[in-house]
Order: sequence, then C-alpha cells, then structure tokens
Amino acid sequence: MEHLLVELNDLPDEILLMIFKKLNNVSLLCSLISVNRRLNTIVRDPIFTCHLKLMRHSPNDSIGPLPNTTLDRLCSEILPEIRNQIQRLDLESSSIERILLATNYPNLYGLGLFNLDTETALSLFGDQSSLMHINKNQISFLIINITEIINERSMEHPKTFVFTQIFIQYPNLQYLNFGPSSTLYRHLSFSNSSPICISSNLLELHVSLSNFTDCLYILDGRFNQLRIFHVNISSIYAADKKVAKEEKLLNLKCFSLHCDEFTNVYNEFILPLVCRMSNLENLDLNLLLHVKEKFIDGNDLKKNLIKHMTRLEKFTFNIYSILLDCNQIDLQPLEYIQNTFNNFKYNQIICSVDYCETRGSRCRIYSYPYKLKFYNDITNNFSGELFTYVRRISLSDKNPFEHEFFLRIEKSFPFVEKISMRNFQPQNNKLCTESNDDNQHWSIVKYSHLTNLTLNTVHDDYVEQFLDNRKVCLPNNVHLDIGYEQLKRVTNNFTRNITQINCRKLKSMCLYGDEISQHVKDYFPHTEIICL
Repeated sequence: MEHLLVELNDLPDEILLMIFKKLNNVSLLCSLISVNRRLNTIVRDPIFTCHLKLMRHSPNDSIGPLPNTTLDRLCSEILPEIRNQIQRLDLESSSIERILLATNYPNLYGLGLFNLDTETALSLFGDQSSLMHINKNQISFLIINITEIINERSMEHPKTFVFTQIFIQYPNLQYLNFGPSSTLYRHLSFSNSSPICISSNLLELHVSLSNFTDCLYILDGRFNQLRIFHVNISSIYAADKKVAKEEKLLNLKCFSLHCDEFTNVYNEFILPLVCRMSNLENLDLNLLLHVKEKFIDGNDLKKNLIKHMTRLEKFTFNIYSILLDCNQIDLQPLEYIQNTFNNFKYNQIICSVDYCETRGSRCRIYSYPYKLKFYNDITNNFSGELFTYVRRISLSDKNPFEHEFFLRIEKSFPFVEKISMRNFQPQNNKLCTESNDDNQHWSIVKYSHLTNLTLNTVHDDYVEQFLDNRKVCLPNNVHLDIGYEQLKRVTNNFTRNITQINCRKLKSMCLYGDEISQHVKDYFPHTEIICL
C-alpha cells in the first residue's frame, strides 16, 4: 500500500482525477481520505463528495446495504468530516436512519430512498420520521423506490398516503420520482377520488399509476408548473372516467407515456390527452393497441399528433397494434407502412408486419436506436437490428424457429438476460441436423448474459435447441422454467449425454408436473429444483 501511494503521488492532479472518476466514490473515500494532505484534498473534491451512493449494487441491478465495517467508518469519521460538501444522498432501506442521524447535512438538497417496503415508507413519512431533523424546505429532489408491499392492514391506500405526505412535508420539491423497482408492486391509485396534494413548485414527475383516470388527476391543474412528466400506466380501459378539467397543458415540455397492457381506446383517450400538450418539445410513447380498421402508421402520427405540436423536436415511440377482425385484402402491406415514414424527421423508423387470421394481424413501428429494456413477440419476420439496451425478450410465432433464427437473436440482443418462448411448431431442419455426424460445423449460439429461460409453451424441438450443447452454449447460473414430462422426453429420461452439459450449468429450475425422481436429481446434481 505504501509503494502504491508513492506511485500515486508521482502522478499530476489531472491524471489522478481522471483515474478516480472511474472508481466508486465510497471506496475512494474509505481508502484515501486522511491518508495524506494531497490525496485528502483531491478525494474531497465536490466531484466525489457532492453525490454519495451509500449502498451496494450487484450485477443483476439489485440493491443491498454496504458492509458493516464500511458503514461504521462512514458514519463515525467520513460523513461528519465532509458533511458540508454533501448535496445528494442515495440510501437503501436498512441504513437510512443510521446515515441520516450520523451528522447534519446543511447543503443537502436531494434524497434517493431505495428498497423501501410500504411499512418503512409509511414510517419515513409519518409524524415520527427519522427524516424529521432534515431541513425539508431545502429538499428539491426526491426519489422514492418501493420494492414490495408487506402489510397494508393499517391503511387502505398507503401509497396514496405517502405520495400526498411528500408534498405536505417537502413544499419546495421540484423533482419527484415515485415508483417501484419491482413489477410485483401495485401501482399508485387514487381509487377514482381526487388526491389531496398540490404543488406550484414541482417541475418534473416520474410515477407509475394504476389507470388512466389517475393520470388525468395528476394533470388537472394541481401541479400547474409541471414541465416534464414520465408516467407508466398499468392499464387504460374504456371504463376509466374523465375528470372535470381538460384544459390545455401549455407548460408541459416533455411527456412520456408507457403502458404494458393492450388498450382499445387510443383514439378516445390517448390522442385527446396528448393533443392538449401543444407546446411539447419531447414526446415518448410505448403502447400496445387493439385497433379496428387499420394499423397505426406514419400518416396517423403526422395527422393526429405531430400536426398539433409545432415545437416538437424529439419524438420516440414503440407502438404495437393488432387488428383482430381483418380482411387480408384490406391490410396495409409492409412497403406501404414504411412509405408513410418517408421524410419523417424524428429518428430512423423500423416497421414490421405479421399477417395472421387466427391471432390477429400485427404491426410494430418503433424509433431506432431502440432504448427500451424489453422487446416482446419477436417472430421470424424480425429484421435483425442491434439492440444493446434490451435485457428481456419473448419469442412467438405460428411458424417454426430454425437454428439460424436463434443466431440472429444472439447477434441482435448481445446483453439479453431473460428469454421466454411460445411456439408449438416443430423445426423443419431438425431431421437434417440429426442425420449429420457430430463433426458437423454448426455455429453454436451463445447467450453470454442469460439468467432466465422460460420454455413452458414450446414444442420439444426448442427444449432440445437450448439444451443440446452442439447448438447452444448456456452460461452458468441460468434459471429454467419447463414442464417435467417435456424435459423427461428431451433428455431420454435423464440419460442423454448431449443435453447433460447444459443441464449441469443450471442454477435453479421450476418443474411443472409430477414429483421428481432420483434420475432427475442425479442429472441435475447442482441445481435447485422447485416442483409446481
């Protein structure tokens, strides 16, 4: 360590700053603060001390507490010493109280509170909160990240209570991100009654809501200075009611609307809302739509949205529309859809169309590069662009997926972590591959970051596709969801050698069906097996 410090001292300040910027600032503070005068001055620079993330991040994006030894030193020595420089703290649930009580933070303006269950959130924003000693008038930035609901018996709508308490306790709040870090979390809902909260200071809001009516309440004038609004709505139904105020939303400059459930009220609800935002500069839409007469295309977007927004500078979208009752003669061909985006000034647009009488014909239009973390219902018509942000995909088609398709998926989604499939059609080329000897030079598919694989609704060929090590190389520590009888068939009653290599890599497995036999345990010696 002493030799290392000598080498660090030989470097100019500019180089040290470049190196330290790439390191975790908590580790940096714990390692170098108070070592010597020069290093002490550098690591106390506002670059490293104004925003502290006092929690541990794992590779799968989960959040946990810092080690006790690190937390002890932070609270007893480091935080009191740099308290005047700290402007924002990101904390996880178990250490919030200890860190906030360690010292005073006179220049603190921002808080990020992560991994909160509902009971902890209620205690933090109740009358006896550990946040009481903070100067709440100077807090302008707040993130509330709720992971799960433990107990709601004490209050009918605890999330609504916390949401309204925030605006009572933090009157000068300008930025609020109030949402879940888990899809199991039930979104915020006002239960069709106007929420008791108001703010003339809030400029930016990120929130997950239960329905469209909740969204209209947020935009009914109670946050009259709102400039940026990002909302994820659980569902948008015809049963959602309108609210009294539907005035122009002239202050909004940026609006993002995501809904992960299909809706059939695009024209009735979504278009009228967005058209009230005539001064928008940035619009982002992620929608699943059931449509009656034709797909949503470039002409529709130009006529019904862009025409009303003369200041729009950036427009990104992912719109997936399904035409359930369709005459194949009347369907817009892919070439027609693509031509509707000629001279479209907002990014490159990718289009795909799948015609199907039984499941409804489908059209997907989206901005490229694609920034979402998921891409669902991928078919053989997938065009094969590069998607570096996507972590979760689903594959579904009425036609078989051949080996070449899985190679395309590997190249297009290099960081995919979760794959689910639905396809009951056998592979056409399977017999051809079986007839070749083991030295056949097939390119092996490699999903290097895969952690979760769901094969509950597939033909046996696709179970073999993933478990045969001559076709796919699975990484270690994958979780598999699969039916017991299907797995038994593909592995020849858990005796097949070419599937055993990948099977031994599985970290855990959910088996649907009968109780497992000893053959299963021998075939998966290091796998945690759950029977459902």
